[in-house]
Amino acid sequence: MNFVVTGGGTGGHIYPALAIARGLLARHPDARVLYIGRSGGLEADLVPKADLPFRSIPVTGLKRSMSPRNLLVLWRAARGILLARGILADFKPRVVIGTGGYVCGPVVLAAVLLGIPTLIHEQNVLPGLTNRLLSRFVSQVALTFEDARQYFPRKARIKVTGLPVRPELLAWRRDEARRAMGIPEDARLVLSFGGSQGARVLNVAMVEVLKQFRGQTGVYFLHVTGPGHYEEFCSRAREAGLNITGNGNIILMPYLNEMPRALAAADIAVCRAGAATLAELTVVGLPAILIPYPYAAGNHQEYNARSLEKEGAALVIRDRELTGSLLAESLARLLAQPAKLKEMAAASRRLGRPRALDEILELIDNLAW
Repeated sequence: MNFVVTGGGTGGHIYPALAIARGLLARHPDARVLYIGRSGGLEADLVPKADLPFRSIPVTGLKRSMSPRNLLVLWRAARGILLARGILADFKPRVVIGTGGYVCGPVVLAAVLLGIPTLIHEQNVLPGLTNRLLSRFVSQVALTFEDARQYFPRKARIKVTGLPVRPELLAWRRDEARRAMGIPEDARLVLSFGGSQGARVLNVAMVEVLKQFRGQTGVYFLHVTGPGHYEEFCSRAREAGLNITGNGNIILMPYLNEMPRALAAADIAVCRAGAATLAELTVVGLPAILIPYPYAAGNHQEYNARSLEKEGAALVIRDRELTGSLLAESLARLLAQPAKLKEMAAASRRLGRPRALDEILELIDNLAW
């Protein structure tokens, strides 16, 4: 039994595809999974490291404005469909699964032309252009957010599954995580981070926040700067009168390997609004102050963040409006309202989908037989 997974361009497309590929292999030990991506893309590096066979096709993305370059893009897309069709005809997959990015288009369309069942997964509230186009032809559409449904054709076969998250997220209990981190059970813990690479604007704001909360009893801060921002953050912190170590209730780190443990221990998060981050927050039921990355394609992170805010699980501060004083004031207000935080946690947990991977695999199995 063979399956093809495709998606690329960014980690937001690639990591869900890898999670689905691993899930298929775990569920069907005799299966083979082939990953088709773009030559020269990030997936060309990540997929072989995940011990999955990888084939590439040459594709590029359309310019949203009128551009002569789009003629070359369309020619490459047509060539990509032909190349993908040859790969699929040879590999004979039961189902082709796409997670977005422009490499997904030729591969999924080739599968449609060959009569192979197809599924696409959309990570964000505001769908990417490729998935919006493909939704008219594929057998099944899986969504992370219910709010994304409005952007797809009414005739599309849609199911909200959520986004696969790391299984370690469900392994930690709050009390165990706190003991491991040395956080008192009755204290509040604020976890702030800007993604794996960090976020400069959040780091700048957090200097003021940490200055205001330094030494305050009953509240702890774990701030992750991102590896490339740590030295600059430390310099700013020293200028603000903060010590890099020995601040009592403040823990500073360039990178956090034990993020699942920290999420389990925290009372509130301050972070960006990527789909994977929000999936993890909601699975553990963690309230958040979200600062969407404004330069994400189509500003999709703000759409993601507003979806949680609408349900009462988060507070949104736009990147351009973020200041240290505003963030400190927002945190102080929420930390002073335990009942409010509890309501937000419950709302977050209601949105969480810990069985996302299983639900996606069930959809694939339904298409395969």
